[in-house]
Amino acid sequence: MTGKLLNHRLEGPASAPPLLLGPSLGTSYALWDKVAPELAVSHRVVRWDLPGHGGSSADLIGPGATVGDLAGLVLALADSLGVERFAYAGVSLGGVVGLHLAVHHPERLTSLAVICSSAHFNGAGPWQERAEQVRREGLGRLVESAGGRWFAGDFTVPELVRDHRDADPEAYAACCDALAAFDLTEQLPGIATRTLLIAGREDRATPPAHLRQIADAVPGSALVELPGASHLAPAQCPEAVLAALRTHLAGAPRRGVEVRREVLGDAHVDRAQARQTPFTARFQDFISRYAWGEVWTDPTLSRRERSMITLTALVAHGHYDELALHVRAARRNGLTEEEIGAVLLQTALYCGVPAANSAFAVAQRVLAEDPGEG
Repeated sequence: MTGKLLNHRLEGPASAPPLLLGPSLGTSYALWDKVAPELAVSHRVVRWDLPGHGGSSADLIGPGATVGDLAGLVLALADSLGVERFAYAGVSLGGVVGLHLAVHHPERLTSLAVICSSAHFNGAGPWQERAEQVRREGLGRLVESAGGRWFAGDFTVPELVRDHRDADPEAYAACCDALAAFDLTEQLPGIATRTLLIAGREDRATPPAHLRQIADAVPGSALVELPGASHLAPAQCPEAVLAALRTHLAGAPRRGVEVRREVLGDAHVDRAQARQTPFTARFQDFISRYAWGEVWTDPTLSRRERSMITLTALVAHGHYDELALHVRAARRNGLTEEEIGAVLLQTALYCGVPAANSAFAVAQRVLAEDPGEG
């Protein structure tokens, strides 16, 4: 690390789509500890610290700083990592940075999630007063009240409270200056980035009405309200935040049962469901959700191509009962009898003649039973 860049943590495959995660004022990238590792399964996650917070140098900003200055530091970090376009999610001040990027640098964002944040933070006065207090007294009084501002009920995260206590007062005050000068209310209708808003219903710092205002103004945006969540929702309700972000980043779950019926036929699916017991229910859900709702709905391959691959794999492993089912499925997916024969002939070369011999016997029986199915 150098003092010219925001401190950050990288997680996930280097080849995966990049996702930048921004923190709330007074916290560090530890705010994302319960969420980032899960998102890193499918994304190259970059968590960053505000100036004077966590491991970031306090000298990166000074009095009179703006949200634009913070956004510039985020873009400098992305540039240093060779990241041109990225998905972005941020909490409170981190969300503000995302809104600024969506307004002023939309070409850099693929999507935006704004969590427990606002387009205006109730004007300059309270933030100017907080900045003056911190410069005069330090962070002591604010640290004492952090739990009530950040969390609902008796919940707390000692590590985040410690981050607050350890933050540099001058850098913290400069971040307050940035919030005091921030108001993007009038620019919200111009945001074209696909946007998700997440509100904590128990959030007193940025109540749900602030997120609703953004959702109402940003075309096509979506709003999720989390019961039981206060200002630091990723720490207090990580599962709910993770579910919302996964849907936002990857799209809504596809209709696996519908695809399963289209490929395998109603009769087979009805039989499978009729045989379902409490013991097998989770397995049937797994098949419908992942095999049919994820793999078979992926548009990278056509259903015809998937049928050819499936036939080959079933022959290779000797799953001839399943092969009969998927010969029928291949006809539904548009393969002709000649094409099915050609696939099975190919398996003679790479899976062995005895396996192909058994496969031809199964396919011949199925095609004789259902010669015109398609």
